[in-house]
Amino acid sequence: MTNYERTTLYIGVTSDLRSRIYEHQHKIYPNSFTAKYNLIYCVYYETFLSIEEAIDREKQLKKWNRSKKDNLINGFNRNWDDLKAVINDWDE
Repeated sequence: MTNYERTTLYIGVTSDLRSRIYEHQHKIYPNSFTAKYNLIYCVYYETFLSIEEAIDREKQLKKWNRSKKDNLINGFNRNWDDLKAVINDWDE
């Protein structure tokens, strides 16, 4: 997740990406990091077969510097578009 200016990034894990994006965009948890920094755009995601794999990847990404994270996002979503609509179109 990122903000309008694309200056702050948040990395997290969820088993329900659609719901989690909704929570971030509607600031369901007003004291959260994403609410505090207005991180409402989903610009990158990965999917995994197990939660353990997802958690391992989250830990790996959180250790990366900003430049490396930016390069990863650029390779996936060059314009840093909000991917909410793409994710909402996934089949259930």
